[in-house]
Amino acid sequence: MTTSALRASDTPTGPDAVGALGGSGRGPRLRLRRELRAVNGLVHRDLLRLSAHPTHTALMLLQPVLYLFVLGGGLAALIPNSSLGVGYQTYLYPGMLMMTVQTPAVMVGIRLITDRQSGYLRELLMAPVRRSTLLLGNCAGGTLVSTVQGAVLLCLAGAVGLPYDPLLLVLLLTGMILASFTITALSLALAVTLNRPEIFHMLLGLVMMPLLFLSGGFFPIQNLPGWAHTLAAANPLAYGVDLLRRCIGLRVPDQAATAGIEWAGRQPPLLLEGGLLLACGTMALLWATHRFSRPE
Repeated sequence: MTTSALRASDTPTGPDAVGALGGSGRGPRLRLRRELRAVNGLVHRDLLRLSAHPTHTALMLLQPVLYLFVLGGGLAALIPNSSLGVGYQTYLYPGMLMMTVQTPAVMVGIRLITDRQSGYLRELLMAPVRRSTLLLGNCAGGTLVSTVQGAVLLCLAGAVGLPYDPLLLVLLLTGMILASFTITALSLALAVTLNRPEIFHMLLGLVMMPLLFLSGGFFPIQNLPGWAHTLAAANPLAYGVDLLRRCIGLRVPDQAATAGIEWAGRQPPLLLEGGLLLACGTMALLWATHRFSRPE
């Protein structure tokens, strides 16, 4: 779709034009309502896909659960609590929450590429809404689905020795929302640059697992080689894991784990970590929107 066609699609016609030309302000309100309906439709589509494929959802949840109880249970007897500050399963729990939200968030970028190849994206672009709205709807849907799947794993908090404290669960849920948004936005930023899903999958295989291992989800960042500390400090997943882990320590002091991300030997403030996650996701989404808005 050309830029002129996009501009034409934003020009109100019929009753919209009457309101816009009459100066009553109805035109902008109707356009805003149309954009919001488009976002709502894309989010609804993702929720329908989630409910229509329960087996796929269960399989995505199976991997972090196996890591948590099989890997975590096996290593818990080998790793002393004194080296981590908590039991290994409790230490591993924030990393598994991050793994749970990571997979569906990354799938948003893959779907964008496959939608482009199948022609479905071209049909979406025929809608009288901005391209940026379509990308925002994809990001909102991916963030919501990722958070919903992560929330399922919150039901296992008691199994790793954490209390079902309402405020703790809210803090963990908020952290997962921030992490889901950031990963989804980064996935979309990568997807709008690539045209082939094979390249996307190859890059994910090269990047996502190393980022997860450098996040401190499996072992303390301080145990990594010195050169890896710099990579960990630039890793968005590390801030997500550290945010979740520090939320646990905030509400359950006796379950506070060893320090994660450090700047010059000191931990950054908790709110700053959350702000950095939000800023990273916002910048990625703005860049993806700019790239996606260019006519093909």
